[in-house]
Amino acid sequence: MLRHKLLGGKVQVYRRPNTSQWQCAASIDGRQYRASTKEDSLERAKEVAEDWYLGLRGKARAGILRTEKTFAVAAAQFLKEYEIITEGQRSRRWTEGHAIRIRLHLDPFFGELGLSEVTAGKVQEYRVHRMSAPTVRPRLKNKGNAKAKAKSEEEAVVDRPEPRPWKPPARSTLHDEVVTLRLVLKTAIRHGWLAHLPDLSPPYKTQGKIQHRPWFSPEEYRQLYEATRAYARKPFHGHYKWNAEQVHDYVLFMANTGLRPDEAKNLQHRDVAIVEDAATGERILEIEVRGKRGVGFCKSMPSAVRPYERLAARPLPGPPQGKRARIRRGEDPKTQPAPIEVTLPQPTDPVFPGNHIKLFNGVLRRAKLKLDRDNQKRTAYSLRHTYICLRLMEGADIYQIAKNCRTSVEMIEKHYAAHIKNRLDASLINIRKPKPAPKKPEAVPVTNATPGAEPSSEDRAA
Repeated sequence: MLRHKLLGGKVQVYRRPNTSQWQCAASIDGRQYRASTKEDSLERAKEVAEDWYLGLRGKARAGILRTEKTFAVAAAQFLKEYEIITEGQRSRRWTEGHAIRIRLHLDPFFGELGLSEVTAGKVQEYRVHRMSAPTVRPRLKNKGNAKAKAKSEEEAVVDRPEPRPWKPPARSTLHDEVVTLRLVLKTAIRHGWLAHLPDLSPPYKTQGKIQHRPWFSPEEYRQLYEATRAYARKPFHGHYKWNAEQVHDYVLFMANTGLRPDEAKNLQHRDVAIVEDAATGERILEIEVRGKRGVGFCKSMPSAVRPYERLAARPLPGPPQGKRARIRRGEDPKTQPAPIEVTLPQPTDPVFPGNHIKLFNGVLRRAKLKLDRDNQKRTAYSLRHTYICLRLMEGADIYQIAKNCRTSVEMIEKHYAAHIKNRLDASLINIRKPKPAPKKPEAVPVTNATPGAEPSSEDRAA
């Protein structure tokens, strides 16, 4: 390896065997620094090395020479490790969410900072930055020479519709970003790049409002399944009938099992069994659930059996027979289409194939059930909330409900039970303490004895 010394041996310029570019190295305050000159010429590389060394000396004297890893390095190491270590334990969507939060928000703000510079105060500045409205500059035509070609700045602005009004991120969004930040800093601690974890808790924190999860009251739930049943009988178009029937059974199935939408999406027919409950003698569904909590089990209400029987006996939809669809398949649209072969669902088929979000939201809008009392949007998840609330209103044991829904008692107490009026016992709340009867004043006995005289025998007896 060729080496050349500069400035009395303080700087070394060398070239490795497998490259044509020269490298430089120097020691400042007992720490070794290396860099590439990106030059093939030795003379030019020496000039670059001298300037590089003098720049380091100036930064060292000014106290701005960074000798630690940056946040961007720790974030890259975290993303490299996290997906491999948590494979099979975290969903791919959650893993991708960490990468998106780092790329869009955390890296632009913290990326060039040293790890020790990520303090509690800096994190608070990040919160303020995220909650402040950004300044949007107008986009100009012909980037680079737009101002030269346009007569005025107003003419250079692209004619486009007004952008959607900015709104601050939700509290849960900001919480997820801080969670990702904490994981990156913990990665730095494990590698010895950071001594301790700064305080990431939000200052001035008050207890957040506990809002009721959007659900359907008994009257609204009846209105919903009557609307889906009416639409299943008379859909807007004939080819929507199968989807409308699926949505109707989906509503009844979800509201009587309490499954999460992702658990219902993963559900296959071999995971569901119709059994007779030994305690009640009623037919129920025993479901093997696979979702965010791994594998669990669920026992349904008896009202879920009939919708599932319809789902299991409903033939799968054949290919669309419209003119455009037949042309895409290479068929002649003028000929008579071949009869569709009836195929029933197999044990390995999903219980709910396809996605019916648009149809479900359309039914909610037409029934005026999309928003609840607090203007929260109802989704398929609201059917799970409805199941939990209705069970609590009927007096079911909260611990058994938590086990059947694969959640904790604390979550049910916090988000459901606190808002159910049946959980309040008026006889214990409106209890009245009995008031004691007023005491009558005692009569004072009157005596006829003269002052200084001895009391008589009758007075002594009294």
